[in-house]
Amino acid sequence: MRYKDDLAARSVGLSFSDEAWTQHFGRFDSLADNLKQPLALRYHGHQFQNYNPDIGDGRGFLFAQLMDNKGRFMDLATKGSGQTPYSRRGDGRLTLLGGIREVLATRYLGSLGVNTSKTFCLIETGEELQRHDEPSPTRSAVMTRLSHSHIRFGTFQRQAFFEATDNLEALVEYCVTHFYPEAKGVAGLLEACAIASADMVASWMAAGFVHGVMNTDNMNITGESFDYGPYRFLPTLKSSHTAAYFDHNKLYAFAKQPEAMYWNLGQLAQSLSLVCDDTALLAALDAYAPAYRSSLIKHIFRRLAVESNDMEADIAFVLQTFRYLENSQCSWPQFWHDWQGGAGQLMRAKQSPNSEYYTGEEFADWLTAFGAYEPAGKPPSTEAPASLIYEDIGALWKPIDEADDWSMFEAKVESFERS
Repeated sequence: MRYKDDLAARSVGLSFSDEAWTQHFGRFDSLADNLKQPLALRYHGHQFQNYNPDIGDGRGFLFAQLMDNKGRFMDLATKGSGQTPYSRRGDGRLTLLGGIREVLATRYLGSLGVNTSKTFCLIETGEELQRHDEPSPTRSAVMTRLSHSHIRFGTFQRQAFFEATDNLEALVEYCVTHFYPEAKGVAGLLEACAIASADMVASWMAAGFVHGVMNTDNMNITGESFDYGPYRFLPTLKSSHTAAYFDHNKLYAFAKQPEAMYWNLGQLAQSLSLVCDDTALLAALDAYAPAYRSSLIKHIFRRLAVESNDMEADIAFVLQTFRYLENSQCSWPQFWHDWQGGAGQLMRAKQSPNSEYYTGEEFADWLTAFGAYEPAGKPPSTEAPASLIYEDIGALWKPIDEADDWSMFEAKVESFERS
C-alpha cells in the first residue's frame, strides 16, 4: 500500500485494515453485498475531434457502487488492474509513476475547489513494465478511484452509433434517477450536464489546470474531473499552453478549454437527438455560456477571497486579471497567494518573490480595479503557496525510484492543504 484516502473511505461507510485494503483493492475480492463480478464498460468517443468506435475500459473496471454520506451514488473503479476485452494490444497495467501523478492531480485539484474524482488508494504490485514514454523497466501499480458516476459522453455516443434508442432512453433514465433527479427528461439531463460541465471547466481555469485530452470519452456526465493522463498546472499564464505533447494543433490549449467542452456537449446533444427534439436540445445547450461565466466569477473570487459585486463588472475584472497575468508572466501560484484577501494585501505582496511584477501602469490599473472588492473568507495563509508544476513530479519521483524514499511525495501532498 503506497497511498490511501481514509477520509474518502469513511465517506462511503468503509473501514479496513491494511490487509483488507490489499485484499479488496489489490486482489479485488468483492465487497460484501455489492457487485460480484467487475464490469469493464464499452464506449465510443471523439479523440481530438476524430470519432473512434474502438475504445472502452482497457485497463480498469467498475468494482463496486455505494452511497456516500451526502446521499450520492458513487463508484469505485480501478486503473491498472489488467487486461479486459477492450485492452486491444495493451497490457492493462498502470505504472507507479502514473498512479502517483493521479494522486497528486486529484489532491491538488480538490484543494483548489475543483470537482474531481478521489484517488481512493494506490498499491504497488511488484511487477516491471515496459513503456515507450518513460525509462523501462518501470514499477507497476494498481489504483482505485472513487467518483460520482462512471458514465461518459462516449457511453451515449456508442448507443447512438448503433441507433439503440431503447438503450439510450434507459441510459437517460438511469442518469436522471441517480445524478439529476430534478431534471425533466432528455433535454433536462443535457442542460444539467451542461451546467455541471461549465462549472468544472471554470474551476480548471481558476486553478490554472490544463487537462490535455478533453476527448468525449474523458468527459463525465456529472461534470467531475477524472482519469488523469497528460496534464499540467500553469507556472505562468500562457493561453496556448498544452499538456499533451501530441496535441500538435493546440486543440486543448489552456484558453481553448471552455470552447472544447462546449463542442463535446454538442456531440452529446447529437447522440441524444435520436430520442429528443433538436430544438429542445439546442435550448439546453444555451445554458452553458451563462453558467460558465457565473462559475468563473465564483471560482476566481473564491481564490482571491473577495466578495463579488456586479456580474458585468466582475467578468470584466476577471478578464483584466487574465490579461495582466499573461502580459506580466508572473508566477501563477504565487499571484493567487499574494492577493488572497483583497487589494489591502499590497504590502505583503510587495515582499513576495513576485514583487518585481507588481509595478507599472497595467498593474496599477489592475490594483485599482481590485480595490473595489471587499475581503471575504479566511485570512491569507502565511505559508508558501502550494504548487504542482511539471518539474515537481520528476523531482519527487527520483527519490522514490532510486531509494524508495516517499518523503518528498508525502510533503507535497500535505502542502496542498494550504492552497
